[in-house]
Amino acid sequence: MEKQILLVEALQKENIICRENEPLAGHTTMKIGGPARVFCQPAGTEQLIRCIQLCREHQVEYYLLGKGSNTLFADSGYPGAVICLDEASSRIQVEDDQIIAGAGAPLHKVCRAALNAELGGLEFAYGIPGSVGGAVYMNAGAYGGEMKDVLAEVYYIDENGRMQTKPAEELKLGYRTSCFMDTDQCIVAARFVLHPARKQEIEDRMEDLMERRRSKQPLEYPSAGSTFKRPQGAFAGALIEQCGLKGMRVGGAAISEKHCGFVVNLGGATCRDVVELTQKVHDIVLEKTGFVLEREIRVVGE
Repeated sequence: MEKQILLVEALQKENIICRENEPLAGHTTMKIGGPARVFCQPAGTEQLIRCIQLCREHQVEYYLLGKGSNTLFADSGYPGAVICLDEASSRIQVEDDQIIAGAGAPLHKVCRAALNAELGGLEFAYGIPGSVGGAVYMNAGAYGGEMKDVLAEVYYIDENGRMQTKPAEELKLGYRTSCFMDTDQCIVAARFVLHPARKQEIEDRMEDLMERRRSKQPLEYPSAGSTFKRPQGAFAGALIEQCGLKGMRVGGAAISEKHCGFVVNLGGATCRDVVELTQKVHDIVLEKTGFVLEREIRVVGE
């Protein structure tokens, strides 16, 4: 019997919600992706740990999914199990000048919790699409701030299925990178240390940054956020515009007319469209400027 079917049966016995052949386009901000052979929605940390254990026991590859803001699934879908963290770890808890947030908690909700508690430091993250887990995983940042600036420690499931804690200074946080990349570890929650601030000042800063996003970013179209990492000594969007690639299209995917650092889904875009477009941009920018653009979005199942 197919190992994925055996996995589904095992998950059902444990009362872990799962579905077969779930379309992934509805679970990513770019609205692209074929079906997941198995789609899991564990409720709570214990079910999450058990879900990962069962995937390993049945030798079914798995992918941990938050809000899908930096993920592009292949048109053929994902042959293994996609584990959605929304229900497993989305709690937000305020303790004095600290916030403990589950990996599945949306960043904007964590920022609002900090605002209500009159804690400053997370304003830069307001408006970043995605969840806490993904933000820590890639050390997300914007407008001069990064997760490493406020992160104290991370709670995660190690390769042996055990809960562990690691301080921020041991996470190898760099520009869009961390020690969690290319490992089988699963971020469950993170603790942030903030500072007291006046609520009005925090709110003004958040609204200012949100307005800047609205005016400069193509929020009216599905996208995965910034498509390329910033090359040393330059800005990806400026290089792309300099090369005359604004509006360049492949199928339903296009370089945004509003901000060249974004690839947007104009309607009906496929993973193949996005990959082909980003490769063309890479090649042209390299030829004309000498800069190498590396995709920031993660292509899964290609």
